[in-house]
Amino acid sequence: MVKKRIIVTGGLGFIGSNLIDLLLNKKFEVINLDKITYSSNFYNTKEFKKNKKYKFIQCDLNNKNKLEKIFRKFRPSGVFNLAAETHVDRSIDNPKNFIKSNILGVYCLLEVFKKYSKKFNTKLIHISTDEVFGDVLNGRSDENYSYKPSSPYAASKASSDHLVYSYVRTYNIPAIVTNCSNNYGPKQHPEKLIPKLIFNIINNKKLPIYGKGKNSREWIYVNDHCEALLKIFKKGKTGNFYNIGSNKNEINLEICKKLIKIAKTRIKLGKNVKIKFVKDRPGHDVRYALNSNKLINELKWRPKTNLSNGLKKTFMWYLNNIDYYSSINLKDATKRIGLKK
Repeated sequence: MVKKRIIVTGGLGFIGSNLIDLLLNKKFEVINLDKITYSSNFYNTKEFKKNKKYKFIQCDLNNKNKLEKIFRKFRPSGVFNLAAETHVDRSIDNPKNFIKSNILGVYCLLEVFKKYSKKFNTKLIHISTDEVFGDVLNGRSDENYSYKPSSPYAASKASSDHLVYSYVRTYNIPAIVTNCSNNYGPKQHPEKLIPKLIFNIINNKKLPIYGKGKNSREWIYVNDHCEALLKIFKKGKTGNFYNIGSNKNEINLEICKKLIKIAKTRIKLGKNVKIKFVKDRPGHDVRYALNSNKLINELKWRPKTNLSNGLKKTFMWYLNNIDYYSSINLKDATKRIGLKK
C-alpha cells in the first residue's frame, strides 16, 4: 500500500495551515516544514498539533542537508511548496529576504526533490501567485499570458516558477506550478488587506485604503484554493501550469464597505471606524484577473464560496478568535511599510 504522506512547506502560515487541515481530514499524513518567521504562527495549527498523522519540523529550505535527511526519512508521496515571503510592501522595504526565500530556497528544494522524486514516486506542487502577470487591465490572464511582475515579491515568485519549469524540462522532475488569485479567510496575518480591516474594525481604528481604493483584485476563499490544490495533486498533469481563481473581482474600497456592513450586524462600531485613504504604494498594480478555465474544464473544479459568505465567515473567525491577535506582533499589523525611502 502506497503511503499518503505529504510534506507541506510553510505550513505555519495562512494557506499552508488551511491546506494541512484539509489533508488531515482526507487521511493523509502531513509533515509541516516551516523556518518560523514573523508570519508563522503556531495558533494556526493548534487544532491538529496532537494529531498522530501530523508532525512539525523547523526547517529553512536553504538548509539543503536538513532537507535531504527529511526526504530520506519520510519518503513523501507529495510535496506542496508554500514556503515564501509574500507581502509586497515588505519586498519594497527589503527585497533581499524575498530573493533568499523565494528563489534560493526553491532552488535548494528542487535540488533535493530532483534527487529523490524518482525513488519515492512523488510529485511537487509549487504554489505561486497571479501577481507574476502584473497589471491585467483588460480581460483575464490565462496560463500562456506573459509574466510581467511589478514588485520584488512578484519578481521573486516569477523567478521561482521559471526555475521549477526549467527543472521539469531539463531533469524531467514531476512538478506542477499553480498561480492563484488573492486568498482570504481564517488564519491570515493582518498585514494583508482583509484581516487588517477586520482587526481595525474590531479595535475601533481607522480603515486605511491605498490611493482611492480603485485597485481591483480577484478574491478566492482559502478553502476553495486548498481543494483546488488537492485536485491538481491528484489529477493534474506534470509540467503544467494551472490558474486558480474565482473569476470574481472587487475593488478594495468595496471590500472595505462590505466588511463594515457585515460588522454592523455583529458588533457595535466605534466612532473611529472610518475609511481613510492613504498614500499609494510604489508600483501598485491596478488590476489582477485570472482565467481559470483550464482547471475548471480539465479537472472539473469550481469554487464553492461566494465573496459575501466568505467575508462573513472570515469576519466571524477573527471575532471568535481574539486570542489570535495576542499570538502575533501587532506592529506587523499596524505599522505602515512599503514606502520608497
